[in-house]
Amino acid sequence: MSAKKHVAVLMGGLSSERPVSFMSGEPCARALEAEGYKVTRVDVGRDLAEVLAWLKPDVAFNALHGRFGEDGIVQGILEMMRIPYTHSGVLASALAMQKDRAKAVMKAAGVNVAEGVTISRFEAAKRHVLPPPYVVKPVSEGSSVGVIIVKEDRTHPPQELARPDWPYGESVLVERYIPGRELTCAVMDNKALGVIDIQPAAGIFYDFDAKYAHGGSIHVLPAKILPNIYHLVQKLALTAHQALGCSGVSRMDFRYDDTPNGTGEVICLEVNTQPGMTETSLVPELAAHAGIGFGELVRWMVEDATCDR
Repeated sequence: MSAKKHVAVLMGGLSSERPVSFMSGEPCARALEAEGYKVTRVDVGRDLAEVLAWLKPDVAFNALHGRFGEDGIVQGILEMMRIPYTHSGVLASALAMQKDRAKAVMKAAGVNVAEGVTISRFEAAKRHVLPPPYVVKPVSEGSSVGVIIVKEDRTHPPQELARPDWPYGESVLVERYIPGRELTCAVMDNKALGVIDIQPAAGIFYDFDAKYAHGGSIHVLPAKILPNIYHLVQKLALTAHQALGCSGVSRMDFRYDDTPNGTGEVICLEVNTQPGMTETSLVPELAAHAGIGFGELVRWMVEDATCDR
């Protein structure tokens, strides 16, 4: 029976999102145990292949976030070992993690993305690459790690980009700031779920604290937007998921400019191939709205797991 499968829940890892990965992995591990699976929690290090060779799991549940877990590297190890795994495969994971490359693919598929340039962090610290307001983000980090919003009244570019201890890579993506609402939509089993309007409890930006702190944000589900905009977000989410070749569950983040005298545009900011699965995360909430409980969600992920994704 499928409920007797041995599932290795991969969490922790080597990226800046290590704490978030534990916050995702532990609830998933508990839920899988409650569903009847044999579960082993694996704090992923550079000896992952050796650990998995010893454990011999039937499935790897990938609850890693960020580099070395969400970027195709762990997926490649699992492919080589022929261990079925959850979420997206090698190519889709690597592509989605490289935000500038992912944007090019999405744009070619008809998904609107924010105009921007990829440049050296030192160059971005010297001058305003775009007219403020604009956003600076690491090319390959998640959870809003390292994101800087340069407001209209800021005379100097962000000097922190030139710090010797800047930990987020040598290149940054500089994008036009899109005012308005923060919307998100998930895709599961090649079908778009609902749309959430995320309203940060403090400030204008859905940053790390707004994502993971209790009370950090208000989630309006279903989003109170016009039906045509709601359906457009769902359509664009599915298009982005398919264009990047994603599998299993993914989540797409958008900005919708409904400000007075705004453009009315819906812009896809990025695709998350391994969305958070914490108590405050969006995918479990979207699944619940579709009538899929947390246990059923993680069970579906395990039963959907394959190689060659």
